[in-house]
Amino acid sequence: MELIKKLGERIRILRKEKGLSQEELGERADIHTNHIGAIERGEKNVTIESLIKVTRGLGITLDELFRHLEPAEKDDDLDKIVQLLANLSAEDKQLALQLISTVFEWEKEKYQ
Repeated sequence: MELIKKLGERIRILRKEKGLSQEELGERADIHTNHIGAIERGEKNVTIESLIKVTRGLGITLDELFRHLEPAEKDDDLDKIVQLLANLSAEDKQLALQLISTVFEWEKEKYQ
């Protein structure tokens, strides 16, 4: 899920936990209800100014808003491969690329 959608979902969850409707949050944050809805659905890139208004309307800090957003999934195996390749000479990197390409070609042919 995109960060903007995660952020919108987080705002929706916090709003509901506080027992607020979109209209009530909009009034507290001085943001139109339609804009609150678009933010919660992840349809609009939200400005820092709007985020500050929303957090004030929710009675929380920006830190609290972002604290529970999950970072993008990290691929540890891919990171290990990149680290291994980074330490190779240009010639060895080319050889590794050829080996990887050969393995993928072999896998592709195996399942045809």
